[in-house]
Amino acid sequence: MLSQKIKNKTLELGFLSAGIIPTGTFDEYTRHLDELVKSFPESEGLYQALYNMARQQESAKSIIVCTKRYNKYKVPDNLDGLIGKYYLFDSRVPYSQEYREIKEFESFLNLLGINILQGRVPDRLAAAKAGLGKFGRNNFLYDPKHGSYIYINAWIVDKKLEYDPIENDLLSPECKESCRKCVQSCPTKALSNSFFMDRGKCITHLTCFVKNTPDEKIQSQMGRWLYGCDVCQDVCPLNKGKFTETEEYPLLADFELYLKPEQIIEMDEETYKKIINPRFWYAGEENLWLWKSNALRSIKNSGEKKPAEEYK
Repeated sequence: MLSQKIKNKTLELGFLSAGIIPTGTFDEYTRHLDELVKSFPESEGLYQALYNMARQQESAKSIIVCTKRYNKYKVPDNLDGLIGKYYLFDSRVPYSQEYREIKEFESFLNLLGINILQGRVPDRLAAAKAGLGKFGRNNFLYDPKHGSYIYINAWIVDKKLEYDPIENDLLSPECKESCRKCVQSCPTKALSNSFFMDRGKCITHLTCFVKNTPDEKIQSQMGRWLYGCDVCQDVCPLNKGKFTETEEYPLLADFELYLKPEQIIEMDEETYKKIINPRFWYAGEENLWLWKSNALRSIKNSGEKKPAEEYK
């Protein structure tokens, strides 16, 4: 069967698992967005941008979704608690092994006569529905062996394939209602309840995507983070002992010096555009000001404990 051939290729390329589901299976995603908009009206604009992920174009027939781990990489001491691990070990960086494997898989689909369509899907929900993991209450998808430290890649394709059974039991049974470490540890209280997050207060959003510097009160809650945040994942019991740190991520050592807050504060535009932005291109070529703002706040808050340490 074609679907099995596709899955075999993903395993050959080192993905953890793969699933194939039909398009048009995300009605609950839209309903959840409605609830979030109602609960956090000040962040409505951030959620409105996500609605289109639940709607695919007419030519879309199938969604292929795969997972891959990044918990094998060593976290540099100088960057621990400063840069979110997902961004440190980004699978979108062209010289990474993961990027090459993604491109090889896409070429494989093209050779099979399968066209990859433009667009996005709610990838965590797609992976859960395909049976590749379960949700924790912090909104992250968990692999049984590697926790939430996984990449998720999803492709919308124009060919109807053999589908996996849709998984409807999406919550990890090990994620107990009585455990609220992720909610309790969230520095800005963006996580207010199970599966409820005010995106406008999330440190990842505040360090990466804002157009204005956050007010002083919320800055004081953001700790040392320069880009991204791992607190709700790091305190989660389901992630305990999941980072093996056996491999070096390519060229990461070359960036350590440049990513120190003191270096960012003194950084000029040319250095940012030649060194930092090519590595974090999605941060925006004109956003050195945001990195500098984050660096100043990080130094100011550096006397505090890392938020995750308070809950260990």
